[in-house]
Amino acid sequence: MSKLSLVDDAFLRLESRRQPLHIGMLMLFEPPADAPPDFAARLAERLGKSVQAVPPFNQRLAQRRGLHYWQEDDDFDLAHHFVHMSLPKPGRIRELLAVVSRVHSVHLDRAYPLWRMYLIEGLEDGRIAVYLKIHHSVVDGVAGIRMLMKSMSNDRAVSAEMPPPWEVGAASNKMQAMPIPVPAVEGFSALKLMAREGVNAAMPVIRRVRQTLREFRNGDPDIALAGEAPRSLLNSKLSATRRFAAQQYSTPRMRAVGKAAGATLNDVVLAMCGGALRRYLLSLGQLPDKPLIAGVPISIRRDDTAFGNEVAFTIAHLATNVEDPLERLQAIKRCMDKNKERLQAFSPAQVMAYAATMLMPGALNMLFGRSQHNALGSVVVSHVPGPREDIYWQGARLTGLYPASLLFDTLALNITVISRHDYVDFGLIACRKSVPQMQRLLDYLEDELAALEARVGIVASRAVTSAVPATPATSSGKPPAAPANKRPATRRKPVSRKEPA
Repeated sequence: MSKLSLVDDAFLRLESRRQPLHIGMLMLFEPPADAPPDFAARLAERLGKSVQAVPPFNQRLAQRRGLHYWQEDDDFDLAHHFVHMSLPKPGRIRELLAVVSRVHSVHLDRAYPLWRMYLIEGLEDGRIAVYLKIHHSVVDGVAGIRMLMKSMSNDRAVSAEMPPPWEVGAASNKMQAMPIPVPAVEGFSALKLMAREGVNAAMPVIRRVRQTLREFRNGDPDIALAGEAPRSLLNSKLSATRRFAAQQYSTPRMRAVGKAAGATLNDVVLAMCGGALRRYLLSLGQLPDKPLIAGVPISIRRDDTAFGNEVAFTIAHLATNVEDPLERLQAIKRCMDKNKERLQAFSPAQVMAYAATMLMPGALNMLFGRSQHNALGSVVVSHVPGPREDIYWQGARLTGLYPASLLFDTLALNITVISRHDYVDFGLIACRKSVPQMQRLLDYLEDELAALEARVGIVASRAVTSAVPATPATSSGKPPAAPANKRPATRRKPVSRKEPA
């Protein structure tokens, strides 16, 4: 048995009925051209015979003297973890996202290893879907992507002979959860890392914290602090139900905007999110005068082969108080550039300590009710690097990689993005009750990208797709959303706002 780290244990103890703390991934695959009609059924039968799980897929929780441990499950039951199902006809992405929304809302049973995988057939375009969820105490987002990629190959034939993820496992058994903007979790990691580097390592962090706070008090518009987010419906108390939405955009298209504006791909992602949230809140008559504040994870990973707690949070504003999309992008870029400038000379331990320290004042204000008008943050926007070439799983080509993250009370929306060589995949998860008609954000993300293109003078054809293939228009005159097998050269609207995802 191995004892859980303080960070891992914190994720288990923070979990509640309304607050499941697992992360998920929806993957879409295109079977080979010569695949038989029962390709998915044959695949499910073959995978169902792979009953030899390895860490972390064969480890379940044990508790002794109030402490949590991982121990090998001597009675591993694949039937509990691997589910084969089919969508009801007509098998639109609308039905697929509804299924993912429901299963993502359900807690993982702690009597078993904390993961579950669904192989889903019946999509009208012939693709198959895989939804995998795993507890955040087991693996973080970056480590999770790497673990999945180990069961895939850039060679179709090779991939068809590879074992499933639960037989591949992780390169390291020392996986900790990626930090989220919860000061207790951040503080555990920071104290542990700083203790390794000694007291002298703390002094540069203290000086930089003082400098940042001084610049904020002096009115620097490029400084964003936790606890200074204006309250909005995104800061509502959570219900136990979730809504999941997904969409993808051409990577070259987004990079072209960034190049024209002198910004990074991540800056463009944040600008799209800020603009979409501005449009969404305006449509509800609830846009705050002050800009929304985002928690943005940044990688401090030095060893690309290692797993572990190697991500820290920085705070950025989304310039939602700025009407012009290009000015908004530039304001976000200045804020992110200042964040990078403050952190570039720090070691990973110092970055963690700085991030935790900057979260603490706002967290204390929230805890003791000292601020009735501000919130710790508005939204979490994560950007995780994905594969840089075509990837295959069990002979099928990966066409979409949509993350479904977790939520905390007063943080009712999470946007997680995976950038691949050809597409940038957005996964949005929200409290179904607190964030009404969340799927409208899919339309607004496209509107913002198109507005940025217009402002920087890009008039080339736009290849935008979302989570579904092209289908006949709905009664509203718009086709439903989706990443199609065919990549259209013209813009098309993703999801009808009258059609719930």
